[in-house]
Amino acid sequence: MDTQEYLQSLVDAARAAQKEFEKMSQEQVDAAAKAIGKAIYDHAEELAKMAVEETRMGRVDSKIAKCKNKSKSTWWRMKDQKSRGIIERDEVNGIMKVAKPIGVVGCVTATTNPVINPMHNSMCALKCGNAVIICPHPRAKGVGVRAVELMNEALDKLGMPKNLIQIIKEPTMELSAGLMKTVDLCICTGGPGLVKVAYSSGKPALGVGQGNVQVLVDRDVDYDEVAKMVIAGRTFDNGVLCTCEQNVICPKDKVDEMVAALRANGAYYIDNQADADKVRNSAFPDGVFNKEWTGTTIQQMADLAGLEGIPEDTKVLVCCTKGYARQEVLAKEKLFPMLALFTYDTWEECMEIARANLEMEGMGHSVVIHSNNTEHIEAVPTVVNVSRYAVNQVGGTALGGAMDNGLNPTTTLGCGTWGNNAISENLWFTHLMNVSRISYKVPDMYIPTDEEIWAD
Repeated sequence: MDTQEYLQSLVDAARAAQKEFEKMSQEQVDAAAKAIGKAIYDHAEELAKMAVEETRMGRVDSKIAKCKNKSKSTWWRMKDQKSRGIIERDEVNGIMKVAKPIGVVGCVTATTNPVINPMHNSMCALKCGNAVIICPHPRAKGVGVRAVELMNEALDKLGMPKNLIQIIKEPTMELSAGLMKTVDLCICTGGPGLVKVAYSSGKPALGVGQGNVQVLVDRDVDYDEVAKMVIAGRTFDNGVLCTCEQNVICPKDKVDEMVAALRANGAYYIDNQADADKVRNSAFPDGVFNKEWTGTTIQQMADLAGLEGIPEDTKVLVCCTKGYARQEVLAKEKLFPMLALFTYDTWEECMEIARANLEMEGMGHSVVIHSNNTEHIEAVPTVVNVSRYAVNQVGGTALGGAMDNGLNPTTTLGCGTWGNNAISENLWFTHLMNVSRISYKVPDMYIPTDEEIWAD
């Protein structure tokens, strides 16, 4: 069976399942979404260990937390939301909204989130009456297959149609590209090249942009608390998430306080350009990211860069810089537990450093703001174009949605047109439905005269 025949067989099976599934009630599709989320929650430890062993990146404890937190927050947030049939009646304007399934949703998933990415996309798709076909990263196919097995076992217990969730067991670039062209809509969570292929597939696609989270630190905050949050985010899953903090931008007159707080909370500060150059040359040879550094531990980083004397209990490396944006290669996204430290005189300069760093890499994604000054906080969106601004939170775990903020829980973070994406928010089930509108004439609707319309 050739590639296209194989993909068509998957899509045909998915369509048969979806046609049966779309007849089911809101309660039934909700039960299906809940069941697959709970299956991942219940097997978090097994899946986390498999993911680290297979992908050779990240941390087991972080991946356990991701499986548990993302599954429960996703279900909690979608639990009582309408996604089938009539979802809204607007009596004033005579509009009734009707939700319809898209059909078969394809999901090309990343090696950094090999479990929660397929789970979240599947929960959102099933919530709206769709079927799903997953194409995992080749280096995460084993844990991907296991996750789908567990989700399908949960669906079988509910008597759901077979083949609602399928996975390509031996993924290739050809299969992922072919899937994008065969399904009704594709969610692509991967690198810029893969997202570009998705957008060129001829089918609707929802992709992501590159992360490079800037951390803007004001003068009026508790620097010890900031250090704790920044390190928690930067070290989560060894820094492979697009939501992890990357660059700390703090006041020049507070830099000693910032460094002391970081050190007190487990950071090792590289304060000389000779050692900083060792990191630059190894992690970004000729300015290009060295994939050997992805998800590495502190000691692995030290070995790769040839650094000596790094304490065993170090949680994160913090590196001094020389300039910012294109003057400093460490201003780029770093998929390992390291922070680059930048300083500013005025808040305007702080925002400009963040803007310039993101213009180089990461436009449209996210920033974290540590400040208690509302004027400063609300000035950032006027200068820095990103899709989400987390205030006094841990970026690594908050930007993708959390139980204590209002962002929709997701594993697919849209970056708007700044990041070459179709959406500028966290992917949610509302993106995986078609909404039809029934329009009634409103007999008593006020209709102004032309003079009223054009009057000052």
